[in-house]
Amino acid sequence: MPIAQPAALALAGLLLAAASTPALADSGRPTSGLDKAALSAAIAARPGDPAAGVVARVTVDGQTWRGSDADPVSGQPVAPNASFRIGSINKTFVAAVVLQLAAEQRIDLDGTVQQYLPGVLPDGTGGSPVYQPITVRQLLDHTSGLPPVVEGPGTVPNDELIAQRFAVETFDQVVQRTLRPAGSSPDSWPSPVFAPGTQQQYNNFNYRLAGLLIERVTGHSLKQEVAARILEPLHLRHTELTGGAPLMPEPHLAGYFPDDSRTPTDVSEQGGNPESMLSTPADLDRFLRALLDGELLPPQQLHDLLTLPRDASGQLIPYHGSDDCQLGPDKDKACYSAGLLAIPLQDGTTVWGKTGHDLGYSDGIFATADLRKRLVYSVGSGGTPAPALRLAATTFGPFAR
Repeated sequence: MPIAQPAALALAGLLLAAASTPALADSGRPTSGLDKAALSAAIAARPGDPAAGVVARVTVDGQTWRGSDADPVSGQPVAPNASFRIGSINKTFVAAVVLQLAAEQRIDLDGTVQQYLPGVLPDGTGGSPVYQPITVRQLLDHTSGLPPVVEGPGTVPNDELIAQRFAVETFDQVVQRTLRPAGSSPDSWPSPVFAPGTQQQYNNFNYRLAGLLIERVTGHSLKQEVAARILEPLHLRHTELTGGAPLMPEPHLAGYFPDDSRTPTDVSEQGGNPESMLSTPADLDRFLRALLDGELLPPQQLHDLLTLPRDASGQLIPYHGSDDCQLGPDKDKACYSAGLLAIPLQDGTTVWGKTGHDLGYSDGIFATADLRKRLVYSVGSGGTPAPALRLAATTFGPFAR
């Protein structure tokens, strides 16, 4: 089984901690101009930080700062253009491809998963239940109600996770182990968490199905479609879908994960699934700019990208659980759009972006809608890395509480 960190580690939850911690909230005072000294201080190792290197890129009003902090385990410096594993930031790439296919009228966002992927979801045959129709849009904005993929820390001992990290998994294998878990009886099928469209819950399974849908509709691999539609047009030469290949390019940020004795272990080399990706700060900043300024998407699809799900009365639908969407006046309401996360600031501005977690990596890409302020970072550690909190607070200012 490929390794991914839990979806609950989204930056919204981390920023809630930052907003309630005076030292971190105070670091967000500079809200205009590029404060290079404050940014350098934000990534500098402090007591209590994870044993990890950091790489980051911040742009404010056309000025760009590139920074990195040394790997404390190896003692080696980290190059500001180092590659890293981007985790669930790959979902934003997948969403962009689906939205492009929608613009080409090859996918209808209100068409159903059952229509595009017949036989994949339980349909009443073989003793299975019948799942309600789930739209493509509901996959992208996490309102499908599908059962979640079980993976990552907390499910098996750390030593076992480290040993399993080279595993490679196909989309079909993800579907099999999610809908027909090993050891379950032939007539045991997981039930939906809620009716489609009634609530929101971040779920990796939604995007495994979205990737499979891209492959079925186009007849090409996800890797081919992402390369042709995004990587090649934007000249993202340091970004790739790995296909499960474990080797890291040079230079790269080392990712660390503690073994059962709490010793940091280099897990940079690992397998994955068809959506697993590597990138760099500069490439991800270029992607984020192209995504939000309409270079990749026509106006209607850009609108879809930035639309949070609402009920028939126009109210944001509830968020299922308490692991996400915990900031601002709309706390406990939907905060994920079709591939992005919306985070409110105290000044009323919304920051759009996405976090990512692979074993040993915690990453993020965020920007204001006007692209005046942008942040890309990777910390070579899982969990809740304080350098990411400090960077976000310093770049964007105080977060709504």
